[in-house]
Amino acid sequence: MAAATAAGAAAAVSLLACYLLLHRTGAKLPWVGSTTRTSRSSCRRTRRKGLVEAIGNTPLIRINSLSDATGCEILGKAEFLNPGGSVKDRVAVKIIEEALESGDLLCGGTVTEGSAGSTAISLATVAPAYGCKCHVVIPDDAAIEKSQIIEALGATVERVRPVSITHRDHFVNIARRRALEANKSAAAQRETNCKETNGSVHVNTRITHSKITATQGESNKALTNSSANSEIQYNGKCDLESNSKGGFFADQFENMANYRAHYEWTGPEIWQQTKGTLHAFVAAAGTGGTIAGVSRYLKEKNTNIKCFLMDPPGSGLFNKVTRGVMYTKEEAEGKRLKNPFDTITEGIGINRVTKNFMMAELDGAYRGTDREAVEMSRFLLKNDGLFVGSSSAMNCVGAVRVAQDLGPGHTIVTILCDSGMRHLSKFFNDQYLANHGLTPTATGLEFLDR
Repeated sequence: MAAATAAGAAAAVSLLACYLLLHRTGAKLPWVGSTTRTSRSSCRRTRRKGLVEAIGNTPLIRINSLSDATGCEILGKAEFLNPGGSVKDRVAVKIIEEALESGDLLCGGTVTEGSAGSTAISLATVAPAYGCKCHVVIPDDAAIEKSQIIEALGATVERVRPVSITHRDHFVNIARRRALEANKSAAAQRETNCKETNGSVHVNTRITHSKITATQGESNKALTNSSANSEIQYNGKCDLESNSKGGFFADQFENMANYRAHYEWTGPEIWQQTKGTLHAFVAAAGTGGTIAGVSRYLKEKNTNIKCFLMDPPGSGLFNKVTRGVMYTKEEAEGKRLKNPFDTITEGIGINRVTKNFMMAELDGAYRGTDREAVEMSRFLLKNDGLFVGSSSAMNCVGAVRVAQDLGPGHTIVTILCDSGMRHLSKFFNDQYLANHGLTPTATGLEFLDR
């Protein structure tokens, strides 16, 4: 285990060093092109103003082992090279920028989110660059190193037990409440401050109400909750303290800024970096923002580009894409187990359709297994020096499946979401894998033989 971890860390550091050196010298790599983001100046600059401008324009790298084995050009968008270490950096930037522009989030306010890890890390990374704080609620079965990273970044971390999304104490619903509580506290504090300063003030706080994100079953129809966003208006001058700026619920699953981050940013980068020559795109989905934004953008550029979902065990999206319903007959109400399967992959798979996922334009779907993801991660580390996490490994399984179906000579793009450094306690823990019967044994890609 120690040897594998050391080798993985060395490979990741080596890759990062090469990437920084190439950027410094201006050298070019195959499949790495210049790109622009709609709301930002050109990414060609070698010097960028602050952390936020360092996000994006990640390299699109040829995964040599998979390309050689399939006869296709299999390319991975190296999102683990973002400052916050994952594709979610883009989402964090877009959500915070739109919230600040709309006034839903005030400078000095607190961004709250329920996340299994990567989005929380990205929000904790990005929020200080905008003068904001971060409070995240994370399920306690997520890899412990993720919450440790979030705490090290200065955010407040609240670990809770996993429950159904329809339960009031689901980590997403708790995060929503925390923002609402922060807004109520801010309103009271501001009213007190204003009265002390001006004698009297009228405070008008409007709390909007909305249903928690759509889920399957009648119980969802009755479940509502307060939106975390408040609008506070003042008459008279007030000395507003930093602890009275309130909160904003990022709501990554239903906030369409997630989709827009990839439609306006990631998708255009992929198109430019491949010069429009790609034949297919494949990725797993959690919130659905990445696959929705990228697939819709690519389809608008060329309707012949095929876009596919790669779904992990326990997720209902495969059935939704291929059959139009979330569950098969065997999984229908009255037959479905409470917890039908426990996957070791993190950040992907879901049993409801989010607003973001509804924007996806897909041609089909594949279903992967935990064993395939584990074996793929070790294969990539051994043959390419790529030390990637569980979702990235699952995406690469999907890329090979697409290559097998399309045949040699095609260009296929997928997302390398984050590195294996966030998965040491579970996905890259030999004892953990042995306890789950997932010890890797493959010497090649035979685990993908049909």
